[in-house]
Amino acid sequence: MRKFGVLVISHGSRSAEWVRLVDEAVAGVRLDEGIPVVSSFLEIVEGRLIQDGIRMLEAEGVTDIVVVPLFVSSGSTHIDEISYALGVIPEPNLPTDMVPFERSAAIHFTSPIDDDPDIARIVFEKVRELSVQPDKEILLLVGHGSIEKGFHLRWKTGLERLAARLKELGGFDEADVSMLLPDQIPWKMKRWRKLKPEHRVIVAPLFLSEGYFTKQVIPSRMEGYEYRYNGQAMLPHPLVSRWMENQIRPVLAANGVITMR
Repeated sequence: MRKFGVLVISHGSRSAEWVRLVDEAVAGVRLDEGIPVVSSFLEIVEGRLIQDGIRMLEAEGVTDIVVVPLFVSSGSTHIDEISYALGVIPEPNLPTDMVPFERSAAIHFTSPIDDDPDIARIVFEKVRELSVQPDKEILLLVGHGSIEKGFHLRWKTGLERLAARLKELGGFDEADVSMLLPDQIPWKMKRWRKLKPEHRVIVAPLFLSEGYFTKQVIPSRMEGYEYRYNGQAMLPHPLVSRWMENQIRPVLAANGVITMR
């Protein structure tokens, strides 16, 4: 008899607060009773890594694991290596030190965040307090990004689609995107200062939780420019849990485990 369980995979951090916020979001996932949900990490968090999560679920008799990659973009190289190690793809697109995980359960791999409308709502709610006159404002959505061919394009596509949603939600005059890798902030800021010098720039970080990138990297890259920024990441927010549920439920419904409501 098949038994389904859920494995949420996020990056991991040395910050206990970062881990706590992710764990709370995973704990907020509401599914039918009897479907275990485990929060695991790609690295750093000892005893809570992906292999640990697989073993925990299989120890509960799980035969089918719904994997939720709690990552911002399908352009993340981590998605590629995790997919390979879980047997979702036969070979990684980039070299990796990750080896296939030990498992007997079947894997059902869902999607990362990309341009999900619930995530757009979260980002907008986080920056709304910074907006005073939207028709004179430019929203700059900043993500980690990638310099790897193909992965860069996926990052760009997801960010641009999410920015379009944010433009509509906030009524901003413009919505643009920028990556930290490669560093696109200087030329983006110079471009808008030249094109619309009277406009104010609102910077929205697209990161799961606050930390090194939101508190240090982005502000350091913005030095010398005028902008509004509060450094608020996606977590904490209840819609992150709802987003996970929306990834999981269609898989369970397709396999007859639940009925979509």
